[in-house]
Amino acid sequence: MSKVAVVYWSATGNTEAMANAVAEGAKSRGAEVTVFGAGDFSADKVSEFDGIAFGCPAMGAEVLEETEFEPMFTSVETSLAGKKVGLFGSYGWGDGQWMRDWKDRCDSAGAALVNDGVMANNAPDEAALDECNDLGAALA
Repeated sequence: MSKVAVVYWSATGNTEAMANAVAEGAKSRGAEVTVFGAGDFSADKVSEFDGIAFGCPAMGAEVLEETEFEPMFTSVETSLAGKKVGLFGSYGWGDGQWMRDWKDRCDSAGAALVNDGVMANNAPDEAALDECNDLGAALA
């Protein structure tokens, strides 16, 4: 049985809804899933999981949330080489540059990305939740 971590930050609940769909997708494939808030995950936990889904909305000028998520992600980034990773998050403006930048960071760290990132404009619709479910299944 694979072990999957779903690590996210959410202010409005949009990214949280996406995280729940990712977790359900992984569970549907028999994975043992642990869901973490960004502040509860650290580099020393990375090795405990076969796959990790990271979720964060676009903030400010299309960047990751800077107080809690960005510091956590920076701390785990160097531990992602060879690890199955998926990205997801919501946005309310822009064109998804934060997701492209985030994907580039994961590529540079050597992560084995399972997707190009799932994005939802504001609240995730059924299609975005289905993509999140598929992301979880791919990590399992």
